[in-house]
Amino acid sequence: MDAPRPAEPGRPSADRPGERGERRETERRDLDLLVWDAPNIDMTLSAILGSRPASSDRPRFDAIARWFLAEAADHEVEGCVFTNVHPTSAVSLRGWIEALRNFGYAVFARPKVHPEDDVDDAMLQHIASRQASHRLRRVVVASGDGRNFLGPLEELHRAGVRVVVLSFAEVAGYAQESALIEFVDLEDVPGAFQVSLGRTRLTALPPDGGWFRPTRPMRALLEDGPPLEHPHHPPPATEPAREPAREPAREPAREAEPPRTAADAASGSTEDPPGRAAPGVGEVGRVPAGPSPRARTG
Repeated sequence: MDAPRPAEPGRPSADRPGERGERRETERRDLDLLVWDAPNIDMTLSAILGSRPASSDRPRFDAIARWFLAEAADHEVEGCVFTNVHPTSAVSLRGWIEALRNFGYAVFARPKVHPEDDVDDAMLQHIASRQASHRLRRVVVASGDGRNFLGPLEELHRAGVRVVVLSFAEVAGYAQESALIEFVDLEDVPGAFQVSLGRTRLTALPPDGGWFRPTRPMRALLEDGPPLEHPHHPPPATEPAREPAREPAREPAREAEPPRTAADAASGSTEDPPGRAAPGVGEVGRVPAGPSPRARTG
């Protein structure tokens, strides 16, 4: 497959040193750059859905490209997808990579042999190389990985580059909390998803309200066994806690100890009562998405 090629260095000329530097600066073209962290977006999507995403749950890269181009004006544009390739998935990924290339994306693929074989460094290196070869106007980074991207992206902003993080609000807190980075939720990109992901987004409710479907049937509670005693209810008055009868000890009078709380009495100790953990959230019921809201920046 064709790998993204770095910009070729300028050819030497016989110009005076000052003129050469000025000419090279004017020859640098304006560029809007999109870099997509495929492993991170896929992992985040799986966590949101509670299961491996189906094809209909995955973002449409043609819609992402159209959204990206809408604000590119007449600048040069480049979209790059960075991915890992496990030895067992090389064959199945071929069609996906070819589809991306057909949409105009360059694809950087790295073998995933060891756990540390990530693509974050390659993404940052590519951004730096484009910053050296072009005048970066806008950089869109599709990743929720603030540990690796927060510092470099804020430095880009200080250098005069408009920086946008494209991810999910559940994981991209670093971008939403930064005063230097714009944030766009992936589900706000028009046409990016064929169906609603069923997320609990209380900050994006429609004016007339909206429904959140249950994550599992109510009858599933019958399979959880007997209900647990509520830890904050006092014990029934007809069944007071009793201790074995014993001869009262003759001790000097002393102040009574403070009574235990109702919660302590119910559990039998000062610690939380044992019991089953809350049931895990299953796959969220999803419905066809309506008209997508306009992408927001924050």
